[in-house]
Amino acid sequence: MNESRHERDYLLGANQQELERLRFQQSVWGSVTRAFLHRLRVQTGWRCLDVGAGPGLVSFDLRDLVGESGEVTALEPSEFYIQWLETAVASRGWRNVKCIKGTAEQSSLPSQYFDLVFVRWVIAFVADPEKFLLPLLATLRPGGIIAIQDYYYEGLSLYPHGGPWDEIANIVRAYYRSGGGDAYVTGRIPALFRKHRLQLVDFHSTCLSGGPTSDVMEWAHRFFSLHIPLMANRGLITNTKAAELLSDWNAHRQNPDTLFFSPLVVDVAGSVRA
Repeated sequence: MNESRHERDYLLGANQQELERLRFQQSVWGSVTRAFLHRLRVQTGWRCLDVGAGPGLVSFDLRDLVGESGEVTALEPSEFYIQWLETAVASRGWRNVKCIKGTAEQSSLPSQYFDLVFVRWVIAFVADPEKFLLPLLATLRPGGIIAIQDYYYEGLSLYPHGGPWDEIANIVRAYYRSGGGDAYVTGRIPALFRKHRLQLVDFHSTCLSGGPTSDVMEWAHRFFSLHIPLMANRGLITNTKAAELLSDWNAHRQNPDTLFFSPLVVDVAGSVRA
C-alpha cells in the first residue's frame, strides 16, 4: 500500500511494526484506560467518539461498555489503521462501530451529538491544543464529557541512576517538540476547560513501574528500541548518543536489580455544563 501523507506525518508511525507495539501497549495500559472509563460511568446506549483512534483499541473497550444500543465512532487520519479497524469490527459482527477518516480540526462532526469524546495519547502531538479541542467540545451534547488520557512527561527513569539514560526524558520531550507537540500537555488542560466553561470532573495520574522482566519495562523497550534510532535520524541526538542510550538501557535490562518507572499518564475529564 502506498504511504499517504497522514502516514508520513505520524510522529510514531502508522505501519505493522507500530501496530504491534500499540497492541502490546494496550495489554499494559488498557486497565488504566478502563478504570478511567468506569470512573466516568460510561453507560449502555451512549454515543462515543474515539479521537485519533489508531487501530481502535479504545473503541473496542467503548463498544463493550455502550453495548448494541450505543454507538462508537472512531476518528482516525491513517488509512492503514482504519483498514485494520474496519476488518476487526466486521469480524465481530458489530454494526454500531464506524470510522471517519480525518482529524479533529478538519472533520465535519455532528453538533451536540456525543455523550463522550475520548482522546488517548493524541493531544500531546498537536501544535494547538485549544484549536484541537474546540470542534470536539462543539460535538458534545449538554452534560457530555470530554476525557483525555495523555502524558505529563515527568517520572521516566531507571534505577540504578548514573548513566546516559538519565538524559532520556529531556530527549523524548524534544522528540515531541520536533513534531509540534508538547509532552506536558495535560498540565494545560484544566485551564482550557475552565476557559471554555467545562466542569473538571476527573483528574488522576498513574505511574507504572517494574523490574527487567515486567510488562511495563517490555512496553518501554518496544518504544525505545524503535524510536531512539528515529530520534537520531531526525537529528535530535547523534548516532553516538543513540548507541550510548541503547547500551545503557540494555545493560539495565540484564541487571535483576533494575527498576523502571514510566512517565506520568494523566486522566483529565471535563463536562459540558447543561
